[in-house]
Amino acid sequence: MAPIQALLCGIVYWLAVGNLPFVGLWSLQRPLVCGFVTGIILGDPLQGALIGGTINLVYLGFISAGGSMPADMALAGILGTAYAIVGNMGANTALALAVPIGILGTIVWYLRMTFDSIFVHIGDRYIENEQYNKIWRANVLFPQMFCAVIAVIPCALAAYFGAAYIQGLLDVVSGRILTVFEVIGGLMPALGIGITLQYIYKGPARVFLFMGFILAVYSGMGLLPLGIIAALVAIIYVQVTATVGSATPAIEGATEDDEEEF
Repeated sequence: MAPIQALLCGIVYWLAVGNLPFVGLWSLQRPLVCGFVTGIILGDPLQGALIGGTINLVYLGFISAGGSMPADMALAGILGTAYAIVGNMGANTALALAVPIGILGTIVWYLRMTFDSIFVHIGDRYIENEQYNKIWRANVLFPQMFCAVIAVIPCALAAYFGAAYIQGLLDVVSGRILTVFEVIGGLMPALGIGITLQYIYKGPARVFLFMGFILAVYSGMGLLPLGIIAALVAIIYVQVTATVGSATPAIEGATEDDEEEF
């Protein structure tokens, strides 16, 4: 991997975790998108999307509640894809490497959340001194500069030196060890699907879950028409539920009025 490619990987990681407008948690941070962009940087976007999509399976049920970060899926997607493309590894092997990388990447998140509290006090001083035109520095400039330092440099170094290390390791280890990594990587999507079911398999959603599986297996339709049908069913269900919920209090109120008149 060329140094400029490693640097670009670091910049992509910063954009993914920096919470900048239009990028971040809901777009670039996803391993599928990170993998695709990393693949473009390394000259193989198709393989990048394939590997990133495989890594994304683990994070289908990803939830960051209350500022907690169970795993850094952006770092997992970028470095996992980079190592796989440079080392000419399969998607399952890359997945086995990406999961521990994602757990290690939480250090960046908690380091950022800890030191960003300093900028809040800087903003308070601007307000006390009536320097309102400088508040944006404490809100945007300083936090993003700090995020760039702790994101771009470690990710670029890990991509540059780690890729060479992985390539050398693959030249030394036997095929049996690689087979173990592939088996572990093959089990990771099942873990992600299990975590997702933990949140989906509740209440009325159970019926739609089984309907979706049956429709996907026996209809023979592709993902696009299935996704459109699922979206339409979800919209209809929300509309019907809202209509029933709004009509029930009105009926109860009418009954109470009738009783009072009687």
